[in-house]
Amino acid sequence: MATPRLEIDLNKLFHNARTLVERLGKRGILVTGVTKATLGSTEVAATLLEAGVIGLADSRIENIETMRLARVSASMTLIRSPMLSQAHRVVEQADISCNTEIEVIRTLSLEAQKAGRNHEVILMVELGDLREGIMPEDLTDAVRETLQLPNIVFKGIGANLACRSGVSPDCRNMTVLSRLADSIEATLGVAVEIVSGGNSANLAWALSGADVGRINNLRLGDAILFGCETLHRQQINDLHTDAITLSAEVIEAKTKPSMPSGLIALTAFGNPTPVTDRGSVRQVIVALGEQDVDPDGLQAPGGIDIKGASSDHLILESTNRDLSVGAEVTFELNYSALLRAMTSPFVTKVMNKRLAEDRDIPELSRSELSHDSLKPATVEST
Repeated sequence: MATPRLEIDLNKLFHNARTLVERLGKRGILVTGVTKATLGSTEVAATLLEAGVIGLADSRIENIETMRLARVSASMTLIRSPMLSQAHRVVEQADISCNTEIEVIRTLSLEAQKAGRNHEVILMVELGDLREGIMPEDLTDAVRETLQLPNIVFKGIGANLACRSGVSPDCRNMTVLSRLADSIEATLGVAVEIVSGGNSANLAWALSGADVGRINNLRLGDAILFGCETLHRQQINDLHTDAITLSAEVIEAKTKPSMPSGLIALTAFGNPTPVTDRGSVRQVIVALGEQDVDPDGLQAPGGIDIKGASSDHLILESTNRDLSVGAEVTFELNYSALLRAMTSPFVTKVMNKRLAEDRDIPELSRSELSHDSLKPATVEST
């Protein structure tokens, strides 16, 4: 098979997604499946939907368009705040968008009127991670103005943590989000249907047994793909951590000194990595580099150490494995490595899947997979 090669085991992804859907469902939390790390893969999208996610989400409208063209039938959410220049595409392709700027929502309103359709919005709240979000004290006014815009449907509020600053979701900040939902309903007399607490970083909190309050949705990608929670990169019980692998071909295998010789200056990607003299070593080069993957996000198999990378070469040392030219080395990946590898046109993508009817799929009724079943009663204006 061609190399370098990403292999995605759809059956393991199905298992991971199904397991999380069931565990969170018992807590009253529904799962939106995030496809951005797989470049809007239609095969991954179909697997997530089969596993019971209530809809799909992506940060790029281009990926949503790809799934629409492939006739993936699902609610689609754009989870990065829309660009003004793409507002018409967002209205045409996404059912819901996450927003922080009223100017953008006004533009979405104009485009929705032109298209003769409604567009749903979730307002994102800043809870301390300092990425996107409306400040909590400004949220009610933002909802009030959103409610006045034609062809815009206010669906709820959401938050994002742990992505920029590493702020952990916990009882404190999730309670703030729940109370904001209560306050909006009491002040404006409108139901907050969706309260989306965050991403895979929320799992430790959501499954801890703590009171989840009004949180009824999480947007999950990382945990499904890698079987780990993202705060400490620890495996989640009973999930697969090897659903995605990256294989690369050996193009050189030689015994070389462990220390470079000559006057040392900057490398192609910055300062040289400090090395120690370990005598002669078995050095192996595989046809993979910074252009294809984030080398820091790769985990080599036992007996192999990653020592460096340039744009097209990944340098390994083999301590107890006899690798020859033409052999393949298979790595596990983290999120950053997968993002770059999926984007690279030089990496072949292979989806492995057995027939769906061979899977052991527990019963999960459609009525359990809808925000309608969790929707609070409409608050009457007083």
